[in-house]
Amino acid sequence: MSWLSKVRNSLSSLAKRDTPDNLWMKCPSCGEMLYAKDFEANLSVCPRCEHHGRIGAQARFEQILDPGFTVLPTPRVAENPLNFRDTKKYPDRLKAARAANPYPDALTNAIGTIEGIKAVLGVQDFKFMGGSMGMAVGETFVAGVERAIAEKCGYVICTAAGGARMQEGILSLMQMPKTTVATRRLAAAGLPYIVVLTDPTTGGVTASFAMLGDVQIAEPGALIGFAGQRVIQDTIREKLPDGFQRAEYLHDHGMVDMVVHRKDLKTTLATLLGYLNRKEVA
Repeated sequence: MSWLSKVRNSLSSLAKRDTPDNLWMKCPSCGEMLYAKDFEANLSVCPRCEHHGRIGAQARFEQILDPGFTVLPTPRVAENPLNFRDTKKYPDRLKAARAANPYPDALTNAIGTIEGIKAVLGVQDFKFMGGSMGMAVGETFVAGVERAIAEKCGYVICTAAGGARMQEGILSLMQMPKTTVATRRLAAAGLPYIVVLTDPTTGGVTASFAMLGDVQIAEPGALIGFAGQRVIQDTIREKLPDGFQRAEYLHDHGMVDMVVHRKDLKTTLATLLGYLNRKEVA
């Protein structure tokens, strides 16, 4: 037996340590290999190219709200009003989504403070059926608005959605006027409504409450639009400009008020709420 075989055999007898599969991740923008814990510690932003990764509701609450916030209950709605079924039953899809996520639907509210200023914060989670808007999302949005009015504070929402939830048909589309009316109630009460557009925000969400804020903020590189880019190109038969439907393009064309890096988002929201909550102007 050669010395190499002896070394190989001795190594094979050593116990192998189990290594988690999620220690490293690849940045979807620049391709850099990132240590997962470092990426999360950096607010899920790539340190090389500044790509803003998608984050869930709990992480968003912890990044924006001061410690001690309270997650508000999600209103109960009819879960399968149309008895919809595609390759799976709709209740089965909901069950799978809830098993993989900490909250019962795509939108969750919490109440707390942002640098000491009281606010209700709503967060859509794209991991829950693509953040799609169904009756539960509509009811949760209205509940968040009503809580903000009761607490006499602003309502901030971080959007992330592929649009209306197809399994609820026309009932999901009815959430567009419903949420729009709710934003008018906030305006009538003289309370601020601030929208943070995150990647991606599209479809019926864009066509309703996502574009009705007193101030429209977007995270860098966020995809924001109604119809998809390919659909638009095929319809108008023209090539769309580079960066079309991205946050920076919309900012340049007046659709978004500001593009804010995630590390500056909390301070920016606190500053805006401080301005908009003032009852008197000197």
